[in-house]
Amino acid sequence: MAEQKPDYYKGPQAGDFAEADEPFDLFSRWFADAKAHEINDPNAMALATVDADGMPNVRMVLLNGFDPAEHPARGFIFYTNFESAKGREVLGAGKAALAFHWKSLRRQVRVRGPAVRVKDEEADAYFATRPRGSQVGAWASQQSRPLESRFALEKSVASWGARYAIGTVPRPPHWSGFRVTPLEIEFWHDRPFRLHERIVFRRTTIDGPWEKTRLYP
Repeated sequence: MAEQKPDYYKGPQAGDFAEADEPFDLFSRWFADAKAHEINDPNAMALATVDADGMPNVRMVLLNGFDPAEHPARGFIFYTNFESAKGREVLGAGKAALAFHWKSLRRQVRVRGPAVRVKDEEADAYFATRPRGSQVGAWASQQSRPLESRFALEKSVASWGARYAIGTVPRPPHWSGFRVTPLEIEFWHDRPFRLHERIVFRRTTIDGPWEKTRLYP
């Protein structure tokens, strides 16, 4: 008979996060744990949007920034080509949902809220930190649009690489970031026999007080 796998997690524990009264500090602590224990891409997150017809769309992206406590509208930041499917959909709806799943820790965080474009100086500063190849790629790739061949992409990369062979590569005007400022953040942690821990924080405005609720698993 095959050995039955245990229905619970024996790794690092989350502690009694039900005692937390503010979600950003809790996320910061969980994110630090993820960076210490998650094997690959602890900043990976699912981004959910809707298109003009109301059809949902989801894909994995990277969290590129998380605002410090002193920021007036704390949120989760990611960057993209605004002419891509996700860029057009976020611009059209003005809202998005995110999901972090740290398999090594058996934890999940879900975020929902309005999404607004970051300031140009924020986007410029982040773009300057990217590898030069990624900077050139932001110019070369017509993201989400039909590609006739891999050669066509490589030709575009070579062309833009030659154009910016020396000096600073400027940020493309169609490439920038979004800040998702949550109205809802839910924390989930694995517990034995599927009796998981779930805590959700909700507020009605981006500067309003949080209301915390424990949920059935």
